[in-house]
Amino acid sequence: MTNVGIDAVEIWTGKLKLDLAETFAPEKGDDPAKYTKGLGLFESSFPDTYEDIVTMGANASKRLMERKGLEPEDIGRIDVATESSFDNSKPISTYIAGCLEQTFDGDFHHANKGERKFACVAGTQAVDDAYNWIRAGRNRGRSAIVVATDTALYKRGDPGEATQGAGAVAMLISEDPDLVELSSDQGYGSADETDFLKPNQQFPSVDGKRSVQVYLARMREALVDYESVAGDIHPEDFVYAPFHTPFPGMVRKAALLAYRHITRDTEIEEELAAEIGRQPREEAFDDWDDYVEAVQEYTDALKGTDHYADWYDATIDPTLDIARHVGNWYTGSVHVARAACLKRAYEEGRDLTGERLLVGSYGSGAQAEIHHETLQDSWEEEIAALNIDEQIDARYDLSFEEYEQVHAAHDHSKDRDFEEFTAPDGEFVFDGWGRMGERKYRFVE
Repeated sequence: MTNVGIDAVEIWTGKLKLDLAETFAPEKGDDPAKYTKGLGLFESSFPDTYEDIVTMGANASKRLMERKGLEPEDIGRIDVATESSFDNSKPISTYIAGCLEQTFDGDFHHANKGERKFACVAGTQAVDDAYNWIRAGRNRGRSAIVVATDTALYKRGDPGEATQGAGAVAMLISEDPDLVELSSDQGYGSADETDFLKPNQQFPSVDGKRSVQVYLARMREALVDYESVAGDIHPEDFVYAPFHTPFPGMVRKAALLAYRHITRDTEIEEELAAEIGRQPREEAFDDWDDYVEAVQEYTDALKGTDHYADWYDATIDPTLDIARHVGNWYTGSVHVARAACLKRAYEEGRDLTGERLLVGSYGSGAQAEIHHETLQDSWEEEIAALNIDEQIDARYDLSFEEYEQVHAAHDHSKDRDFEEFTAPDGEFVFDGWGRMGERKYRFVE
């Protein structure tokens, strides 16, 4: 059986930042803790006026190909996942391929190109597509590039404004990967929901409270479905559990429910019984509402236990290291979470070869997917190559007035003629409009 997975990853963050505690909160008249503790966010990344989903995706892809010593002929497929697309016909992958052809010898005329859409889960779906393409033997020895790229912007004044972010994750999907092997065991939770949508509009319509409920419900369904093929799981089966992270506060909710589920009928539940009792069983209740209330009481008690706190600190918290400083990247979110926990492990000198990750992806509308990944021998080398810390530290710190200008610059309904805040250097940039209204790009040495 062919071993297929993520061979390498590169991350490109928007080159501007908005400090939520120091800049955003005072303008909103809010306590900074609303953002830093409630949402779990300190800063958000934004694209400069010459950046967009194409430039960020192309820059991440260029760095990926150069680091791995690849040429266009080595790539047989380019898939882009985004919910920030500006074209309802032409996929963003064609724009990214066109950018790369400016800097590499040869072309991507032979490569299959497409664009995936299912809110934030589309990034994982595009990885699945590349995995299936290779496993089916249709790749002819070539690899695939999957790019998750988004500008997660909300209307000014929207409750989601504090969770904004912008960036791209480029992943190389190959046989005999250096980073993680992807499993064939997957679980899904999917339903027709209206919690977050963009009906022919740039900025989303969001029912925030409903979106959290749907996220948790679909994740639970996906976990149950995953266990139907992979078997019952135990907290010690996985070294980390990167989840979709629209903001860290939502992951805290999902992690608690996941821990309750995977400790059921284990020795951990028995150890906890003396402290908080055993988990309620539905068959012990005549009334559904009484059962739900008992489950909620148990969950609240579970949150305060050392067992849960220790598991959360070890398995979940490291996945949030990057998200706290860049905000929500929609399709790239869970892939940023994977990179974050592995980066923490590398910095701590941990030997994780052969260990497993439990990956939970989610997209509004709504669908969750859960699968596991196995770390490969060269994972440390791949993670060591990331320069995300340098990118985060180099971002231009926006004042609130400058933030308002940047937001307006990326509003598709407005003129884009705004001054940049940083100077492009060795990267692709937006270069105006073509004769049919298409966006044009060039590489700046």
